[in-house]
Amino acid sequence: MRPFGPSPWPRRLLRGIGWIAGARVETTGPKPTARTLIVSNHVSWLDIPMLAGATDCAFVAKDGLKGHPIMRWLCEQNGTVFVDRDRKASVGDQLSDMERALRSPKPLTLFPEGTVSDGHGLLPFRSSLLKLAEDPPVPLTVQPVAIDYRGAAPEFGWPQGETGQANFVRLLGRKGTVSVTLHFLAPLAPGQDRKALTRQSHAAVAAALAPSGVAPARV
Repeated sequence: MRPFGPSPWPRRLLRGIGWIAGARVETTGPKPTARTLIVSNHVSWLDIPMLAGATDCAFVAKDGLKGHPIMRWLCEQNGTVFVDRDRKASVGDQLSDMERALRSPKPLTLFPEGTVSDGHGLLPFRSSLLKLAEDPPVPLTVQPVAIDYRGAAPEFGWPQGETGQANFVRLLGRKGTVSVTLHFLAPLAPGQDRKALTRQSHAAVAAALAPSGVAPARV
């Protein structure tokens, strides 16, 4: 396994998947650079190819993807950090893996909602993995990013009862295009505790999504 290889193909392939699914991506704000921890809302698996295509970032992802050979290979080529969010005892190992990832040339994306949504609202953010930013071992920037489907989020979300395979096939086979804006928001002030960073990230993302009618959850 070569976690942080220089190959451009994972980024190109991920960008192509987003294009096939009809996503036409625009960006606003300063794009993340190396040693940036991106904190983003999470509507759909489509968020991953869009963010990777725009920033060449790696991801913190659920370890369930390891069971899918093609997805596992693609994730490993792109420097993915696999986590088991149901095992609190593994948080220390996960933070160590994230630290190693942030020493690479890639930004690293964390989806603190912990899951995709049905597209109707912004879920609460979990703070556990933001502990890395409290006393970072390397200079680190935390930057919120809002993925804005401009009112079409429910079409791209994951409704209850739909299987992962059915969701993937439905979105990849949909007709037409959708304009999606990636709002790269102002980086947060360093040196704060994880709960403050979590609250500020959630508030920034919620404010960016409010014009599209996305209701924030309480945190």
